[in-house]
Amino acid sequence: MTDHEVDVLAIGAGPANLALAVALEESGARRLAENTVLLEQHPDVKWQRNLLLPWARSQVSFLKDLVTLRNPRSRFSFLNFLYEGGRLNEFVNLSTFNPYRWELSEYQQWVAHSLEQVRVRHDARCERVEPRRTTDGRLVGWTVTLSNGDTVDCRDLVIGTGRDPHVPAVFRDLPADRVIHSTQYCTRIAQQPTDRPIRPVVVGGAQSAAEMFMAVHSDLPQSTPTMVMRSIGLQNYQTSKFVNELFFPSFVDEFYNSDVEVRGRILDEVHLTNYAGLAPPFLDELYSMLYQQRMLGKERSTIRSMTEVAAARMDGDEVVLELRDLKSGKVEPLRCDVVLLGTGYEQQMPALVQDLADRLGIADIEVSRRYRLDLGESAWGAVYLQGVNEATHGISDTLISVLAHRSQDIVDDILDRRHVAAGAFPESRTA
Repeated sequence: MTDHEVDVLAIGAGPANLALAVALEESGARRLAENTVLLEQHPDVKWQRNLLLPWARSQVSFLKDLVTLRNPRSRFSFLNFLYEGGRLNEFVNLSTFNPYRWELSEYQQWVAHSLEQVRVRHDARCERVEPRRTTDGRLVGWTVTLSNGDTVDCRDLVIGTGRDPHVPAVFRDLPADRVIHSTQYCTRIAQQPTDRPIRPVVVGGAQSAAEMFMAVHSDLPQSTPTMVMRSIGLQNYQTSKFVNELFFPSFVDEFYNSDVEVRGRILDEVHLTNYAGLAPPFLDELYSMLYQQRMLGKERSTIRSMTEVAAARMDGDEVVLELRDLKSGKVEPLRCDVVLLGTGYEQQMPALVQDLADRLGIADIEVSRRYRLDLGESAWGAVYLQGVNEATHGISDTLISVLAHRSQDIVDDILDRRHVAAGAFPESRTA
């Protein structure tokens, strides 16, 4: 057991907490930045590591990187990453605002290596978070226990792990080696046989499902893929420039200050800007692939729309999916070898956050405008939640569009609290 103590501990070294690290380094609060640590469960920093397909692109502009919309002069910008890597001219020559996903992943790794004050600790998986109190019960911080038994004490905690993967109940009784969620794709698909025919079924009708459907054609060259979706067909994201103004950082204030009913109405209206759709260029590529198969008489792929999986079971060495046609109600079996789930993420708070709320006796998880969890009591330590506040901060909260400004909001709140509470709570080494 190793005991550590820091001032700010951020769980996850994805884009949300990397943007926070940059904002801390650029805040001028050097002592605070030097006593901040990001925990990363993997040995390196990668963005969407299991969907780093060579042809997959970001759906948002590279200008919405970790810092540019907050500080266009920052040395941590995507353009400076390209410049320092000697590849700026080549990228400019692409004439695109949408880099490849692997390129943004490399950029985030570069940012992690470029930090001079904030530290990133790799191979550090968080198992649980517990409140830390004084002898008279006042909350002064948090103890985070890692999977290797280490503990880290901190005053302020920032949770930026994203939501938990959603595995529909109908698939939960299948053997684990027969079900691959999109968050596992690259790692798990590499374990599938490539020297014999295989029948993968992709479930879902949005971007991640379509990307897996496209990818298996080359990753499993002898496969005959089937795609199953409830919708009438694959469709574009809503990309109107007017609607995209809802992703401006300034809209967060307007959304947060709206009534609950108005927030719900807005989220319903803009659902197709982020969910249940595909990026238009990729949709064209996918359709072209299927068109060529039909016209050349080499059809190996099937898309079954308006169809849901009613049940799933094993029959010997085969997976059997009971498919219900939503037009006729007819149910028929589909035999396959592996199921790929493009079913997104759980809507409720991540298990780590919910577990902490239970330890604190918090029934309703609510955050302030600056993303601080309402603890229900006066406390020296705070918890900030990143990327899980769509209901209160708008649909952009789960995306990279507002990362730069959100990180500044959190840093401002951390610094303001230290100014107001200077010399307040005792009995904490951090304090």
